[in-house]
Amino acid sequence: MASSSTAPSSAPMGLGLALGLGAMGGLGLRLPADRDLDPELEPCSPPRPVLRLRGAVQHYEWGGRGDASLVARLAGEAADGRPCAELWMGTHPAAPSSLASEDDDEVSLRDWLARSPAALLGRAVAARWGGDLPFLFKVLSVAQPLSIQAHPDRDLARALHALRPATYRDANHKPEMAVAVTEFRALCGFVTIQELKDVLRTVPEVRMLVSKEDAAKLMTAKEHDGGIGVRSYLQSAFTKLMATSKEGVSEAISKLKSRLDGESKTRSFTEKEQLILSLEQKYPGDVGVLSAFFFNYVKLSPGEALYIGANEPHAYLSGECVECMATSDNVIRAGLTPKYKDVQTLCSMLTYKQMFPEILRGVSVQPYVTRYTPPFDEFEVDRYLLPQGESVTMSPVPGPSIFLVMTGEGEIQADGMSGEGKAKEGDVFFVPPRTEVKLHASGPGRLQLYRAGVNSRFFC
Repeated sequence: MASSSTAPSSAPMGLGLALGLGAMGGLGLRLPADRDLDPELEPCSPPRPVLRLRGAVQHYEWGGRGDASLVARLAGEAADGRPCAELWMGTHPAAPSSLASEDDDEVSLRDWLARSPAALLGRAVAARWGGDLPFLFKVLSVAQPLSIQAHPDRDLARALHALRPATYRDANHKPEMAVAVTEFRALCGFVTIQELKDVLRTVPEVRMLVSKEDAAKLMTAKEHDGGIGVRSYLQSAFTKLMATSKEGVSEAISKLKSRLDGESKTRSFTEKEQLILSLEQKYPGDVGVLSAFFFNYVKLSPGEALYIGANEPHAYLSGECVECMATSDNVIRAGLTPKYKDVQTLCSMLTYKQMFPEILRGVSVQPYVTRYTPPFDEFEVDRYLLPQGESVTMSPVPGPSIFLVMTGEGEIQADGMSGEGKAKEGDVFFVPPRTEVKLHASGPGRLQLYRAGVNSRFFC
């Protein structure tokens, strides 16, 4: 870090806006005055406080309801009755988090960080990402399948936002990673050429919607020839499938169901066939039902993770997960949804890579702490699983972090806190840069927390 040309102030931390942290056990945390947030005072300025946040719940129809929804339980909305699909923790303007205050006036995390981004995000983070939090942290409760979708790269995001800002609400890319909390199922990426040949050979209802020319090219392609040629054949075939008329899709699905009904008397269905039939029940007549044959069927066990880069097709099917991504809400959909479908854009943007996605199982960075590191600078995720009576310390890092208490009870202690504070299920904390955090599990069961932060490799 460059040395400051201004002498550090010896003035005490200003009181600023008081935070009422009720369940935090009276920590007495307060927001420092603006002068204390001057980045030129680093590193000798007073410690920045750890702040409690309120996340924002998204009530999408595919979400779980009541106690069956992890999102509802964490947000205290289990008795609400509405579907609780996502809990957002971050600064995206569509659903920004706010500081948990007893005052009537809520302060959004976005506005709070804007007061002095270099101090509250770290100089490197503020310089790289324009003074905003570079990641969006979420919890998802998936009760029914989400849409067949992909997220744009930066160039496409800028173009789409400029062209249709009401649909594509920001100009950022959206790489993302999901860490399974329960058994989690998804479609992700295109199957290998050999699996695709099996589909064309054994599923006539799909083959009839793909041109004979494209089908012939794919059937004669070699596994080791998975380059531009095979990708162009796949793109042509997939685009023809997705562009099929509603009448053509309905006819193909009807024939598929009739054929499988007859074959059920002599054989068991494959996992993919079972999935296709379940998708058809939820989205009858939707082309996404047939397109699922083209995608890898992924099952994650708790603690396993999946990352998804730009322009890669995917759809979450069921389960609950912690998700982290670049700060964006751009989604391009093409099936399994009543929402707006942009089939032409999706088919033209995909990479058409054919491989099973990498499953991350995390790396132990210290006892009770597992880190998931995707190939994106914006974020990483740590999972903390502390048995009763155990403690762990997160050493100071150069960037900001958001902590979520998933289950259990404990205490949290950090620079800027006056003593220890209670941490319980659903608590969310913003931790400024260069802050050491100590966690202790004191409840009857394990204390399970998740931390999202800027990817450590960014600071190397």
